[in-house]
Amino acid sequence: MAMAPVRFAVLGFGFHAVRRLMPAFSECEDATLTGMWRRDQAAAAQNCAEFKIPHCFSTREELCASPDVDVVFITSPDAMHRDDTLLALKHGKAVLCEKPLAMNAAEAEEMNAAAKAAGVVFGVAQNFRFNRSLEWMRDQIAAGQIGKPQLAHAEYTYPASKAPRKWIIDPTLACGGPIGDVGVHCIDALRFVLGEDVVSVSTIARKDELSGPVESAASLQLEMTGGVYASVDANARGLYRSLVEVTGSEGVLVSENALSVDRPVDVVLRKAGELVETRTFNNGDGYTRMLDSFAQVYREHGQFVASGEDGIHNMRAVDSAYASWRSGIRESI
Repeated sequence: MAMAPVRFAVLGFGFHAVRRLMPAFSECEDATLTGMWRRDQAAAAQNCAEFKIPHCFSTREELCASPDVDVVFITSPDAMHRDDTLLALKHGKAVLCEKPLAMNAAEAEEMNAAAKAAGVVFGVAQNFRFNRSLEWMRDQIAAGQIGKPQLAHAEYTYPASKAPRKWIIDPTLACGGPIGDVGVHCIDALRFVLGEDVVSVSTIARKDELSGPVESAASLQLEMTGGVYASVDANARGLYRSLVEVTGSEGVLVSENALSVDRPVDVVLRKAGELVETRTFNNGDGYTRMLDSFAQVYREHGQFVASGEDGIHNMRAVDSAYASWRSGIRESI
């Protein structure tokens, strides 16, 4: 007999939920959306009617206390992640929290410790870990197809001035500019495909007239375990582009659009400059796979692939990136 789907509620429903999560939930086998809360209650009522969401909660507390909710998916602005997570955990709910996990590593550590004390599943929504293109890159690296990884690079460029999330340039609500918004995705993607962690970071970054107090573009040089040197470029002033590439002692893997879920993604394997193989992947089901995976882990009381510990390490790398920008020197994790 098929098991009933795990019941999710979105706390902080907004543009991201409409664009990405609603289509994803509609394709899920193990997860279903049972409720939501957003600050604008009139907009919330419209959303619930449009998407046929059963419970339109009037407060955060009501959502987190509801017996009709198994998992709270937190998609509120960065500065609210800590308090929203702790509220859900107080009511014994499992929590899947959007990236960046918190405003800093100290908050992430507090959230993870509270989840452990509550004995519930806690994860960060690093959805690109469920991109089939990145999974294949990780498998090829683990199988030794490019030899020992030595250099790696990830880039994420996007036109932040056109983004509907106006709060992303407000330092009271956002962890930072593109370092905290999309640079954390690049850091996590490199950690995922390489199976290595960040040791230290050196950052150059700039502000502009549109970014206000946060950065508009940044380049990070990462020292990673395993002797890998990596770079991350996060840019809020260009057309959409994402790239992940790894150079090993015996070959190179390159994926243009590696962090995209909107179009087919090619991954190219070359050795000595010669094309060995090209694989094309569709990452369009990445969000659905993430939600179903969390639901399965919830049932089995296991550990999500992007755990609280992963979120902590990513936040430590982000903290060190910002510290390096301020100090002008390399900062250790």
